[in-house]
Amino acid sequence: MDFNVLLGVFVFLVAGCFVVPIAQRLKLGSVLGYLIAGIIIAPFISGIVGDSERVMHFAEFGVIMMMFLIGMELEPAILWRLRKSILGLGGLQVVLTSLGLMAVGMALGFTWQASLAVGMALAMSSTALVMQMLREKNLTHSLVGETSFAVLLFQDMAVIPILIIIPLLAAAGVHTEASHSLIASWPAWLQPVAVVAVIAAVIAAGKYGSRYIFQVIARANLREVFTAASLGLVIGVTLLMELVGVSPTLGAFLAGVVLANSEYRRTIETDIEPFKGLLLGLFFISVGMGMDFTILAQNPFGMIAAVLGLMVVKGIILFVLAERFGVGGAQGLGLAIGLSQGGEFAFVLLNLIGGQLHIIDPQTQRFVTLVVALSIGMTPILVALYSKFILPRFLSQLPEREYDTIDEHHPVIIAGFGRFGQIVGRFMIGQGIAVTVLEKNPDQIELLRKFGSKGYFGDATRLDLLRSAGADEARMLVVAVDDADSALEIVKLAKAHFPKLKVFARARNRRHAYELDRAGVDYYHRETLDSSLALAREAMVTLGRDRAEVERKARLFLEHDIVTLKKSFDFFDSEPDLINFAKLSREELEGILREDKQDG
Repeated sequence: MDFNVLLGVFVFLVAGCFVVPIAQRLKLGSVLGYLIAGIIIAPFISGIVGDSERVMHFAEFGVIMMMFLIGMELEPAILWRLRKSILGLGGLQVVLTSLGLMAVGMALGFTWQASLAVGMALAMSSTALVMQMLREKNLTHSLVGETSFAVLLFQDMAVIPILIIIPLLAAAGVHTEASHSLIASWPAWLQPVAVVAVIAAVIAAGKYGSRYIFQVIARANLREVFTAASLGLVIGVTLLMELVGVSPTLGAFLAGVVLANSEYRRTIETDIEPFKGLLLGLFFISVGMGMDFTILAQNPFGMIAAVLGLMVVKGIILFVLAERFGVGGAQGLGLAIGLSQGGEFAFVLLNLIGGQLHIIDPQTQRFVTLVVALSIGMTPILVALYSKFILPRFLSQLPEREYDTIDEHHPVIIAGFGRFGQIVGRFMIGQGIAVTVLEKNPDQIELLRKFGSKGYFGDATRLDLLRSAGADEARMLVVAVDDADSALEIVKLAKAHFPKLKVFARARNRRHAYELDRAGVDYYHRETLDSSLALAREAMVTLGRDRAEVERKARLFLEHDIVTLKKSFDFFDSEPDLINFAKLSREELEGILREDKQDG
């Protein structure tokens, strides 16, 4: 293999391994880390692997794989639910942003053709950047995540008409480079028919044929063959879409949606995920390499104004539209900041606009390309600043949802109705015990009501809410909230103001159990004690031990653990004494279990 190729791969990998962890530690995200890595290595590696565009053409396949995996996570029912955001918010965003940036370009003295072409290119946002940030922050399925995805999906669909419109804006007599599309020379009315036919064929093949193909491959019982088939599927759909002039990312997404309900979905995702992550990293490194800072040095104020102007114009349009579509306030602001950058497809469109059609001159093309690259690099920083400084202030100004009015009193109050509280509640209700459920997560309350159960939105750390829930007359309060500090606060509040009320609490760990005991709780139970011991029992039986013996030893272990935990509370404020007590308790337990074996 060529030495320069190996050296280039080595430099890419080493740069990513060093810079990305640092960026992650600084809470800037992996994307910015890859961009910085590209900027650092650009002067040293350009002579080895050539310009960044050569690398980017290969690395763009990471974006295609990402769209395929996103498609596999979505079922048609979800897309139908998001139809208003996709067509309404996404469509208006592309149109209004294109027109707004066109107006800015014309005001700066450019022709309306050049302004519209560049405006449409800059209307695109970075699917790779935004979806990666959402995944890192576990926001993919949140309101902001789903709305961002809807806008990005429409942008991918809009690529098709944009690629048709831009050549029409070129001056007469300009010759374009050959296209890969087989239908480019077909009559205009026949081209969309061919596109629809190909898309229908992909859907049919994916829905009815892929299952049998993967069954045959799976029978071979060779993982590398299955991986090759998964990659071949993505590449094949991409090539097919290229041949009919459709955005390859849209085609990959469509293939993913078709396979969303496939029984081999998880295996395919597992096979493709490592390639996607590596190629996405390479893509962002190539974006960093492509930043021509000589242009920035020549006109720093103009460049800064252009980057800020792009992000402000897109951000304002997105924020206003988001407000109209029910994503207002802090969420709308987050959406606007997250999607305000230029996108990776802008590099392709700008090359078409400047390099092939000559609608803009080469200097302007390089200037706008750097604007897009810098806006991509700015976004993770702005999102981090927004999350740390703006969002807390913004949320503090938002009107809080009023707590529900509690119109009934029952003998038992359950504070917190997550996984732990639900089991307690279902067990009691199943035996005819009426309970009053308090939960401060509104989404959990709505979910509870969908399943026909009753619960009240409210914070049990508030004395007035406990009173309205009937704590004065109730017999028992079960504290099952997730947060250990909140649980402790509720216990102290209840014991101080409702002395007749029995308080049972969920303990997160031994330290939390100690704090609950000091607060005067009537009974506590560690949340993982039973499940951990149950697994240990089954593990011992599987290892060949007699079940009756294992059950007896588990009972001895549980009794000893409960007693020693209570005794250890005398030493919790002195770590040396606590460590010494723990050692003695462990030796005592080992002796008890050995004696039980001898007795048996």
